[in-house]
Amino acid sequence: MGRHVICRARELPPGEVRIVEAEKRSIGIFNIRGDFYALRNTCPHKGAPLCRGIRTGLVVSDAPLQMQMTRNGEIVRCPWHGWEFDILSGRSVYNPHRMRVKTYDVAVEPLAEQDPSVETYAVTVEADFIVLYV
Repeated sequence: MGRHVICRARELPPGEVRIVEAEKRSIGIFNIRGDFYALRNTCPHKGAPLCRGIRTGLVVSDAPLQMQMTRNGEIVRCPWHGWEFDILSGRSVYNPHRMRVKTYDVAVEPLAEQDPSVETYAVTVEADFIVLYV
């Protein structure tokens, strides 16, 4: 897979997701407490847009009637049938050894001052005319 510049890190705040198309794949980029993760935006069950689902956590219990939410924001629930997947690993919450969603590497890299996704050209003013150099 090639390298794709998505956006500035500050444009995707914690708790948010951005869905992008890269090499004919729909991929969700998640910011979870300042760390970035990417999942294929397709539920393996019936092909739903997984990354548009609700982000939640896991309910755990040490004793009857004593429940607490852990890993808040790290689980995505399929919007069609409720299947849940760990955003950090892509593994199913219900059956982590047999069901998973494709994950992708994400990095935050410094770039030049100029946004590389925007093509720019040199422009000067000569005798009151704007001149574009292509």
